[in-house]
Amino acid sequence: MVAILVVAMIVAFIVIDIVVRVVSQRMREAKARKERLAALDIGLNLDFTHEAKTLKRVEVSRPLARILAVDDEPVVLDSFRKILVVAGYAIDTVENGREALGLVQKNKYDFVFTDLKMPEMDGLDVVKGVKHFSPETDVIVITGYATIESAVNAMKFGAMDYVQKPFTEDELVDFTKKCLIRRQDHLEKQLKPTVRVAMSARPLEHEFAVPGGVFISSGHVWANVTVPGLVRVGMDDFARKMIGRITAIEFPARDSVVKKGERLFTIHQGERSAVFNAPLTGKVHAVNTDLREHLEWLEKQPYERGWVCSLKPDQLANELESLKIGDKAADWYQQEIARFRKLLAPTEGNGHPAGLPEQAQLVEGQLEEMDEQTWIKFSEAFLTK
Repeated sequence: MVAILVVAMIVAFIVIDIVVRVVSQRMREAKARKERLAALDIGLNLDFTHEAKTLKRVEVSRPLARILAVDDEPVVLDSFRKILVVAGYAIDTVENGREALGLVQKNKYDFVFTDLKMPEMDGLDVVKGVKHFSPETDVIVITGYATIESAVNAMKFGAMDYVQKPFTEDELVDFTKKCLIRRQDHLEKQLKPTVRVAMSARPLEHEFAVPGGVFISSGHVWANVTVPGLVRVGMDDFARKMIGRITAIEFPARDSVVKKGERLFTIHQGERSAVFNAPLTGKVHAVNTDLREHLEWLEKQPYERGWVCSLKPDQLANELESLKIGDKAADWYQQEIARFRKLLAPTEGNGHPAGLPEQAQLVEGQLEEMDEQTWIKFSEAFLTK
C-alpha cells in the first residue's frame, strides 16, 4: 500500500511539473507575442525617412534574425512585418531596390527578401547588389507562379531560395524558419571563426582580421603609426564582433593627456557602456568626430575610417614592445577566442562546461547580442587592461 502511495505521489509530481512547464511556456509565448505586437505598433509610428524614404522598421528583443524585405507592393510588406515580427524577427521594409542596397551598406542583415518584378531596379539586380556589398547576407527571392523560372535563375547569382506569393502566415513562418536553420547549419560547418593576418583592412564576418602593420593592445585597442610622431587608435575587430551593435561613442577631449592603461574612449550600446583604455601614453592630437554619424565604419572599415582618435606618443619605442603585431597578434586572438568561449560556457554541477547558451552562440565569429551579465564579464575580463 505504501509503495502504491509513493508511486502515485511520484506520478502526481511528474504531472504537476509537466503542467507547470507547459503553462509557463505558454505564458512566456503570450508575453513575447504581446511585446512583439507592441513593438510593431511603435516601429510603424517612428520616422526612419532619414535612412530611406519608404523605410519602416520594427525591432524586437533578441530577434531570431534581422531581415530586410523589399517589394513595390505595400500590402506584401505589411504581411511580412505582421507575420515575421510576431514570429520573433526584427524587420526592415522598403519599396524599391535602390533603398534596399543603401541599407545593406549601412546595416547588417541575416536575410534580404526581394521581389523580382519591380520598377527601376528588379530583384535580380538586388540579388547581385546584396551579394556584392554583403556576401554574408542570404537572399530570398519573392516570386509569383509566373516567374519561378526567373527565381531559379536568381539562385545562380547567389540567392539562397525563393518563396511564392501569395503565402499564408504559417507558410511564411515555416519557410523562414527552414532558411534560418540552413543558414545556421552552414555557418557552423563552413564559417567557423578563424584568425588571419590580412593585407586588406576590411575583415570578413567569420574572420578576426589583424591587418599587417597594426599593433593590438591587451585591452583590444589597435594602434597604427600613420605619420612620424602620430598614432591612430581604435577598437579592434575582436571587440567589435563580440560587442555587436554599437549606438554611440564617447570621444576623448582633444589635447588631453592620457597614460597607457587609462581610459581613452567609451562605446555605448543603448544603456550599456564599455571603456577602452589607451594603448600608449601621450596627448590626444585629433578626434574622428565623423565616426559619430558613421558608426557603420566600425564594421565595414574598422582599421581605415573607423579610427577613434590619434595620439602624439611620449614613449612610443618602449611601449610598442608590449603590443602585439602580425602572427603574434593572430596567435593571441586564438587564445582570446578560446578564453571568451570558456567565459560564456555555463558549468554543470561537476564543474564541466555545459555548452554555450542559445543567446550566446558565436555566429559568424561573433555574438548576436550579449546579455547583461556577459557584457559585464566581457568588459572586466577583456577590456579593462
